[in-house]
Amino acid sequence: MRLCKEAAAAAAWLSPKMERVRWAFSFGSWQPRCSEWLLAARSVPEEERERIDKFVFAKDAKAAMSGHLLIRKLIAEKLKIPWNEIQLKRTAKGKPFLAHPILDMIPNFNFNISHQGDYTVLAADSDLQVGVDIMKTEFPGSSSVAEFFRIMNRQFTVHEWNTIKMAGDEWSQLDMFHRYWTLKESFIKAIGVGVAFDLQRIEFHVSPLYLEEGQIYKETIMFLDGEQEEDWVFEETMLDDRHHVAVALGKEDSFGKCPAQVQENNRDLSKFILLTYEDLISSAITMAPEDPMYWNNFKAKKERPSRQRQMPV
Repeated sequence: MRLCKEAAAAAAWLSPKMERVRWAFSFGSWQPRCSEWLLAARSVPEEERERIDKFVFAKDAKAAMSGHLLIRKLIAEKLKIPWNEIQLKRTAKGKPFLAHPILDMIPNFNFNISHQGDYTVLAADSDLQVGVDIMKTEFPGSSSVAEFFRIMNRQFTVHEWNTIKMAGDEWSQLDMFHRYWTLKESFIKAIGVGVAFDLQRIEFHVSPLYLEEGQIYKETIMFLDGEQEEDWVFEETMLDDRHHVAVALGKEDSFGKCPAQVQENNRDLSKFILLTYEDLISSAITMAPEDPMYWNNFKAKKERPSRQRQMPV
């Protein structure tokens, strides 16, 4: 414990403590001007810039761009590492992490992002494992709801399917389905195990059954292999009437880490702050010259794939 205290003291001297962060950006409503898109492109590393350029649809390019900008904004503003000196890598399962010498003196810095529907979201905490997931409720594009549920049958337990089926009409059932999906994905992303994890090993008992837009809830509990996991907290919120967000928060498993008190650290819940493009880019330092062709490539993209079914009126 003495070593943990020494590391924490050194981290406090080197950099302000990373407070809990919850950010969201609506890339779905972002229609970037040429100057905005090119500035954003100049503010990410070459390999990320090239990866984003390869997306077929503009929606996906905007989602990826905003996710990378959110991560750099977090690190630059909260850890005081200059934007252009931030080194990001990914685990074998694709989870981004900060690779920087200062981290040797900062215990338990964790962040995670997710983008789906119309939003990119970021959650960060200095003491806990963090996983975040967002899902937009919408009808499946090429099948009936019944067929979609049949295909996804093995992803949920009997208890979870019963809760989904009792939610009401098809739209309400889909809404509950997407709520469960964010919960499961947030946990999987927090522990960093990837798609090989058997989702039926985890079962959620959701509470309350219905969530109000803009409120934050942490009453839902998780069972792993039939045993309640008291060391995990799940924050749930609705960004709007269609977007579910779940944040999984749990203790570090690594040997030698300072122990985290999940309940104590999460007594006060934090709402997601909706950021603007100006917020995203406010701390940016450009890393490349302007490339007009990058804008031309973006403008040539179709916004999104067409969908066959719309939400009920």
